[in-house]
Amino acid sequence: MLIKIRKTRRTAETAIALTVSLVFSLFLITPALAAWQPTKPITFIVMAGKGGGADKAVRFLVKTMAEESLINVPFEIVNITGNSGGDALAELQRRRGDDHAILFTLNSFYTTPLRKPELKINISSFTPIARLAQDVFLLWVHSDRTDINSIEDFVKAARAKGNEWIMSGTGSGSEDNLLTDFFNTMYGLNIKYRPLKGGGAVAKELVAKKADSTVNNPSEQAKYYEQGLTKPIVAITPARLEQYRRTPTLNETGMAFHYYMQRSVVGAPGMSDGARQFYETLFKNLFNSPQWQGYREKNSLTGELISGQALMNYWEKEREKHRRWGMTIEVLQTLNPQR
Repeated sequence: MLIKIRKTRRTAETAIALTVSLVFSLFLITPALAAWQPTKPITFIVMAGKGGGADKAVRFLVKTMAEESLINVPFEIVNITGNSGGDALAELQRRRGDDHAILFTLNSFYTTPLRKPELKINISSFTPIARLAQDVFLLWVHSDRTDINSIEDFVKAARAKGNEWIMSGTGSGSEDNLLTDFFNTMYGLNIKYRPLKGGGAVAKELVAKKADSTVNNPSEQAKYYEQGLTKPIVAITPARLEQYRRTPTLNETGMAFHYYMQRSVVGAPGMSDGARQFYETLFKNLFNSPQWQGYREKNSLTGELISGQALMNYWEKEREKHRRWGMTIEVLQTLNPQR
């Protein structure tokens, strides 16, 4: 009986010790587990107008997050189009330290600060969260243009019309503006570039025959292409796109050139580490979701997930590439007798 009592005491003492140890351990672990969580609606800035590729992607992402209950607060999508994305970047920069503000990028994330140093925007100050895709471009014309079925046909038609040939795009210095300069420079054309607010408006302009051509992303022209109203002439990609297998690439025509648009999520300068980690995890889960992978496939999006310092390195590399490209185009334009 005495032995039993001693065992019981030891058991009780052991249980007490384990309980104290467990409570102490939980106390130590709690700060790590108490990760940052949003406490109010998150502003999701799109540096382009409604209906474009960036806007469509953001609205799909927000819809997916709501349907899958991946976050406990709503998003407020804000389209800011002024200054070729400069106004959107300035707004995010103004919100330094704001853990409830993120932005979805285009390549004007690099090009606008390069073209407009007076805006004093330093992209290296922003918080890298995640690159979710690289978008692609195709050269489009109206389906009624039965005389244009190849890049050679396009060059012939555009050259004949001179500066009356209209290429609508999303803004001065934007991606399609750069590509218009590329076509003008490399093919000796004099296409007139007309800026609009967003890729959706650009696509509608072509359908209405107010523009002769565009260089839209697939998601922007998909509806009109499926309706038989527009057609792609060439893909500005290294290989043919699965959704547009009959459309050749520029590479196939003898012009070794391709161009991508980043689709990345960016945080405000000075975002807390906790918030950054929260968004990185959130968008990593979204990237791997069947919904986003399905969206990527449908809209010919490419590219792997990049986050953290690797994303910052990617931005800096792309910024330098665009700086050098802009300088090259400027030099070539001075040699082009058509301009």
